[in-house]
Amino acid sequence: MQIQTSKETELVDISEMVRGRIEVEDVKDGFCIVFSKHTTTGIIINENEPRLKEDILNMLDKIVPRGKGYLHDEIDSNAHSHLSSIILGSSVIVPIENGSMSLGTWQSIFLVELDGPRMRTFNVSIIRSESEL
Repeated sequence: MQIQTSKETELVDISEMVRGRIEVEDVKDGFCIVFSKHTTTGIIINENEPRLKEDILNMLDKIVPRGKGYLHDEIDSNAHSHLSSIILGSSVIVPIENGSMSLGTWQSIFLVELDGPRMRTFNVSIIRSESEL
């Protein structure tokens, strides 16, 4: 799946795209793995609240600030993006129950852009429960 990001850093809610894939696959029960194919993005689950999304980006900027003499910056000035990606992780696993993602009330799946804007690709892999095989 692909999505065009619009900012240098942002959290993009991809929950509906993932839901759509589950519906197309007609999965009743199992697991869904969402995996980013980039080293300067992350995949996370959290609340889709604008100020919290800002807090997440601000936290990353404090933990891994730009321009701190990272060796990779001699090649591409985006070492902070790669290091932030390591902190966030590149995938999440979500249970599927009765044809729907089993997320909490306030949970959404985000692709976290750390070096945009760019076209980004992520995989949605479905593992069906044994009863569906």
